[in-house]
Order: sequence, then structure tokens, then C-alpha cells
Amino acid sequence: FPFDPEELDFVVLTHAHIDHSGRIPKLFKEEGSPKIYTNKATVELCDIMLQDSAHIQEMEMEWKNKKRERKGLPLLEPRYTMEDAIGSISLFEGIEYGKTIYFGGTLEITLINSGHMLGSSFVLIRVYEKDRWNRYLFTGDMGNTNMPLIKDPAYIDEIDYLIIESTYGNRVHETKMEEDKLLEIILKTARKGGNVVIPSFAVGRTQEVLYEINRYKENNMLEEHDDIPVYVDSPLAIKATEVFKQNCK
Repeated sequence: FPFDPEELDFVVLTHAHIDHSGRIPKLFKEEGSPKIYTNKATVELCDIMLQDSAHIQEMEMEWKNKKRERKGLPLLEPRYTMEDAIGSISLFEGIEYGKTIYFGGTLEITLINSGHMLGSSFVLIRVYEKDRWNRYLFTGDMGNTNMPLIKDPAYIDEIDYLIIESTYGNRVHETKMEEDKLLEIILKTARKGGNVVIPSFAVGRTQEVLYEINRYKENNMLEEHDDIPVYVDSPLAIKATEVFKQNCK
């Protein structure tokens, strides 16, 4: 880390994607144990995703160390282990959207739905400085509107400073009828007696695909193929789907 973990008072996590949460077990491993505030659904997703990440870390390091051992090189340790990933969950405190956390009368933090994925949050920070309250909004990754399973990003109209992500800041995306294309592909393949294989991210995208296929079935859109079986061949995706089912009611 480019900082001393022991100097942290707390961490605010916007969402569970590994490019944002992936080093939390390392933080736990290096004896910095700050409390981590995040949405409750993010805690549940991190519980399974960080363990999956730790498993990958261990497997990759085992493979690298076999090669290093043959070359007589010293063995390396993984960035963190499964034990670190499991232990790091003890640092988390899940909070509801809209609930404000107070720190000493001069700092307040509120998490607000950002619509990026299940449990994702804008972080509204109110700081009392120079005889007034200043409002800062850190967006984290922002979502879009009209997404399946996820509510639209909340609208926030009163802030003083905005810290915003800009991955697609200068692009205008075309509207794509992806759901119609998926239905067309499934029907075309089923009528030929084939199987549809859909590579998909385990968390988020898999659940969206399952949602759409279930919608097709419930509305008889698959016609004579409404009884087509659906299989999810990913332990992480199966666990994540259970988290979605519990939190998208």
C-alpha cells in the first residue's frame, strides 16, 4: 500500500467489484483493522467474492512456485489467503441506504443507491469546516437507468463538490435491444436442436441473463420451448444469485 494501513480510521466501500474491494483481505492481513462501512448487500457479495479472489491468488501462486522451485528460486506467498479473506469480513459493517453515520459532530457519511450493481453506493460526505457544512459527493462507479434487478441511481440535487468517475464520460452509447437479440438466438438454436452457451460474468451479468430467460418463460415468449432447461455452471455465480434473490425482493 502507498500508505500505512494502521493510520486509517475507517474505510467506505462503494461496491463489491474486485477492482474496488479486492485488496481488503490484504488490509486485514497487514494488521490494519479499520472498520469498513458499506451497504449490507455489498457485505454479502464481498463474503463470496473475496473468497473466490483468495482461491485464485492461492492457485496462481502455487503454479508460480512450482516453476520457481524447479529453478531453485525462493518461493513466494500469495497476496492474501482464504483465511485472510474470511477474516476480513469481520471488519465490515453493513448499513442501509439513507442511514447517516456520525463521526464526532463534524463529519457525517450517508450511502445512497448508485445503480451500478447490487449494493452499490454514492457516498455523501458532510464536513463541518469554516463555520459551515460542506457537502461532498463521491460517486464511485455509476449505474444506468432502466436496468433489470437494480433500481435507478438516486437523484441528488444539493451538493457543493462532486468527485465523479468518468470511464465513459465522453461517449454516447447506442441503445441496443440486447434482450430481443438473446431471445432470437435462443429460439433459433432451440428450433435446430442445439444448445446455447452464454459466457458471462458471475456477479451481475449472470443474474441479468437469468432474469431475462425467466421473463421469456413466464410470458410464453419461448413458444414451444418454454420448458427448455437452464444450467448455471459456476459456483460463484450460483452463490451470487442467492444473494441477489435475498436482496432484490
